Amino acid sequence: MTIHNRHMLSAASFRGIGAAGVRAETPEVKAMMERFNSTFEEFKNSNDARLKAIEAGKNDPVQAEKVERINASLSEVQAEIGRMMEKFAANDLAGSGASADIQAAARDFSRTVGHDVSAEDLGKYASGLDTYMRVGADNRKFGEVRNLMEVGSDPAGGYTVTPDLSGRIIKKIFETSPARQLFSVVSIGTDAMEGLIDRDDLTTGWVGEKQARPETDTPELGKWRIDVHEQYAMPKVTQKLLDDSGFDIETWLSGKVADKFARTENSATFSGDGVNKPRGILTYGTAATADATRAWQVFEHIASGNTGTITNTDFLINLVMSLKAAYRSGANWTMNRKTLGYIRTLKDGDGNYLWQPDFTQRQGGALLGYDIVEAEDMPDAAANALSIGFGNFKAAYQIVDRMGIRVLRDPYTEKGFVKLYTTKRMGGDVLDFDAVKFMKFAVS
Repeated sequence: MTIHNRHMLSAASFRGIGAAGVRAETPEVKAMMERFNSTFEEFKNSNDARLKAIEAGKNDPVQAEKVERINASLSEVQAEIGRMMEKFAANDLAGSGASADIQAAARDFSRTVGHDVSAEDLGKYASGLDTYMRVGADNRKFGEVRNLMEVGSDPAGGYTVTPDLSGRIIKKIFETSPARQLFSVVSIGTDAMEGLIDRDDLTTGWVGEKQARPETDTPELGKWRIDVHEQYAMPKVTQKLLDDSGFDIETWLSGKVADKFARTENSATFSGDGVNKPRGILTYGTAATADATRAWQVFEHIASGNTGTITNTDFLINLVMSLKAAYRSGANWTMNRKTLGYIRTLKDGDGNYLWQPDFTQRQGGALLGYDIVEAEDMPDAAANALSIGFGNFKAAYQIVDRMGIRVLRDPYTEKGFVKLYTTKRMGGDVLDFDAVKFMKFAVS
């Protein structure tokens, strides 16, 4: 199978992002394109040397470590390009003069105070805030002669300028999976969703003009059901902190709860046991048998040939072709970033790399012509692990929403404290076991 090399990143890779289009001529874009291309070339050259050494019967751990290091760097560049594209979409790089971050901050601050604040003025203000945050208001110097009043000196007028502590909070980024991007989502108005399963077939026969026509078999229907489950959180905070804090504690807590809800929900759709939570797609059994003979509620898997590697890249092609054509039109891959790093090292029989970058979709690139969706809830490549999934996940898995996040603010149960009782109701389960196939890292 011949795969054309199209890894070189160009301005065309950024087209179609943002209403205003992409300014591919900016130094930031050019530098990032050059960095990506050079890193990818270095990665391929180093990996080629590693593969040649393996073919010669040599296992060079230093070379393997070098490939892994460059691979990680390639992921960082890819992530940075994704962030740059987000900025393009929001027009954060518009304008000239001061840096893009200062310009964006000036626009935000202008909206807050109700009048225009230039990037230059905000830069001076940021300098004064930096002084305040470093030395504080009590470490001032007296006795100095000043020829002007300025923000940078507290006695010379700086006391009258109160620092704005409304800047963004730097928070930890947790690993998660884009379940709602990957799976089908529907809202319902009750506590469960049901539907019919039509997997049975009927029989027909050929007859002559005067032959008898006996009855034929009649197909039967099955039924599926997805129950809605409730997830909750109830953080507690003092009323005094809510009243006196310099920023909106209640909104911050609500945001933390919503983020945790999303991550917990994403994990459940992959590995939940179905007890008071969704049942995950990875919790069902698999078999190395085709759709026609495999039992329902069992996925098909293709063995990688080894407990930790893919011994022949044709196995990936077999995985694609094991999926019926009706599903392949909406299919994609899913794996975690560590497995994706391994996939980047694979070549086809003609020496072409199987993985190709594709930043227009803001995904993990493409493999054999199908997009890759990174999902950190997918397991690492290990013995008997279902580390790579391929198929039409929207046809396979259904998420049902009863309602969005609901918050009950309770300042009455415990005087002086406010409890934020937050709930969300949703469910999820597999509907179609033919729509997704897995690569199982095993000999057979």
